[in-house]
Amino acid sequence: MPGSAVVHAAVFTAGALLGGGIAAAVTSRKNQQQPVLPTRPAPPVPVSPPQQPSAPAIHIGKTGTPALVESQELIVSPVLKYGNPGPVSDLIQRQAYVAAYDRRLRHPAWTAEHLTLASLGKSRVAPPEEGSGGDRMNSAFKEDESLPVMFRSTLSDYFRSGYDRGHMVPAADAKISQEAMNETFFLSNIAPQVGDGFNRHYWAYLEDWCRRLTGTFQDVYVFTVPLYLPKRRPMANGTHEVIGNPPSVAVPTHFAKVVLASKPSSPLTPEKLEVSTGAFVLPNAVIPDEAPLTSFVVPVDAVERAAGLTLFSEEVKLGSKHICRTTKCEVIIRRFDDARKNTKRIAAPKS
Repeated sequence: MPGSAVVHAAVFTAGALLGGGIAAAVTSRKNQQQPVLPTRPAPPVPVSPPQQPSAPAIHIGKTGTPALVESQELIVSPVLKYGNPGPVSDLIQRQAYVAAYDRRLRHPAWTAEHLTLASLGKSRVAPPEEGSGGDRMNSAFKEDESLPVMFRSTLSDYFRSGYDRGHMVPAADAKISQEAMNETFFLSNIAPQVGDGFNRHYWAYLEDWCRRLTGTFQDVYVFTVPLYLPKRRPMANGTHEVIGNPPSVAVPTHFAKVVLASKPSSPLTPEKLEVSTGAFVLPNAVIPDEAPLTSFVVPVDAVERAAGLTLFSEEVKLGSKHICRTTKCEVIIRRFDDARKNTKRIAAPKS
């Protein structure tokens, strides 16, 4: 895809960006109380020796336009001469996305995409070649053999778990080729999601909204981040659900979509971009179709603090408009006759 060069640059330091992991105090998914999103940065903790702060994934480049940060060197210390215990985020580069895999939680820590009309096969200037696109009917879920066996999520983990295998990067975002679409079915791009009412419905509506942004904006960057948020409950037990046998794949309490979209400020100044950003946090639970998308809006830095990420630089945040002010933050409801009948059952894994 045209954005592949950008995605290549996007092994975005988010390995360095994943600072302290995700907050893990959560309660049962059946409890629908409002999550506690951090609103104030925690006080700095002194470290020795001092380290440079994590670089943002997207910053303002020399030309004044949004740019992706290159990878950073890992700090080498003689103390770790026999090995670095981690935590390790496996950086994964695919045709249509980049991701960091969380070995402890057995699902992505984050995924990132660069969407354009061309990457979605909708460009009139450079239409896709006939027969070059992908078809999800020819794709199948599979384990990611590039990951160490002991940290890998498996097909059997999801079997009869009660959860869907939820794409972090949707297959519909990777129609540039069959191989690109197949890569979205690696379990390293999957997290447990409530099926009917969320993964098959409202979450899919949000994914569609992200794709439709390419009709208004020239470039759209999408970050998907699983979250573990505590509830406003004094006796919260600080645990989260885990599936698998033995239990190993954590079930996020929430999922975030963070977007940055840009377009020329005017036809006369195509080099000067208007940048819009926004973040949405949805509970991993049944969401009514009539729920307004704006009810899930949160500040970008709230997601960053909850996930331990630095997505955008302060320059980007201060110089951008909220995306709900530059386009409609409304999802399109697209329910089929019977979602349960039209959804493939999770088959028993082959021995």
